[in-house]
Amino acid sequence: MARYGPQFGPDITFLGIVRCDGVDPATYPGADVVILGAPFDGCSRSGARFGPQYIRQICDLAHDGSRPSLAPCADGLTDLRVYDAGDVEMFCGDAARSVRDLQAAVHAVAPTGAIPLDGR
Repeated sequence: MARYGPQFGPDITFLGIVRCDGVDPATYPGADVVILGAPFDGCSRSGARFGPQYIRQICDLAHDGSRPSLAPCADGLTDLRVYDAGDVEMFCGDAARSVRDLQAAVHAVAPTGAIPLDGR
């Protein structure tokens, strides 16, 4: 799975979590969740492709376990093993190819038992 890296912003991960390669399960051993960005706006408003990077950039909460969910009173980043695989390479104007590439990324992660989380 290709990564855009810093094409749409700084090459950072969600809340500073560990980066992984979505197609190489050895880079996310025992993962509960693998985040996959889907920067595509060919079928929606212009600018949606910036969504995954903006989400990563604005998530500046403390990394000290002070992010408990209100419902279960749990912190997903301390209670789960979460990795960020970066953005799946999506091609503007080619929705069919982009959907196939995103499906391939999800199908690479899902058999490992980790939940592939599409960040778009």
